[in-house]
Amino acid sequence: MKIQIAYGNIVKQPDAEAIVNSANANLRLGSGVAGAIHTAAGPELEAYCKPFAPIALGDAVLTPGFLLPNKWVIHVRSAHYMNDSEPEQKMRQAIESMLKVVGENNIRSVAMPAIGIGVFKFPIELAAQITAQALAKASTLAPQLEWLRLCVSDTALVEIYQCAIAAD
Repeated sequence: MKIQIAYGNIVKQPDAEAIVNSANANLRLGSGVAGAIHTAAGPELEAYCKPFAPIALGDAVLTPGFLLPNKWVIHVRSAHYMNDSEPEQKMRQAIESMLKVVGENNIRSVAMPAIGIGVFKFPIELAAQITAQALAKASTLAPQLEWLRLCVSDTALVEIYQCAIAAD
């Protein structure tokens, strides 16, 4: 699997079969990534998500992409670094859960945001390290995955995530 790190908007990744939502517990329109994805997908996404809420820390849920150019949205719930117990473990579990969903649904291309660094308050270097470690399991959890693009919202983050991926 090829991992790309790119400065870009998660909802503007038309070549990805699935995009990843850093979701809140209720799988609703929120701030940051969740807000951008729900807004771009349309109100059908939030209505579709209701039966799956609340999503547990570390879990992943697959939904259609609705108005997005992507077939699927994979919603993951990471921990809040300051407020939840074992936040590193829950973040790693969220990314691994996403990879399991990718594997179970034969998804070949994924775009994901930098999980945890926004409202979840993870230190950036720690989030990058956990992401790299979790993505190292992709060949086992999602062997058919051809590429994963990590979309970051700041050009400085590109280098941080590239270094973390290279180190792992």
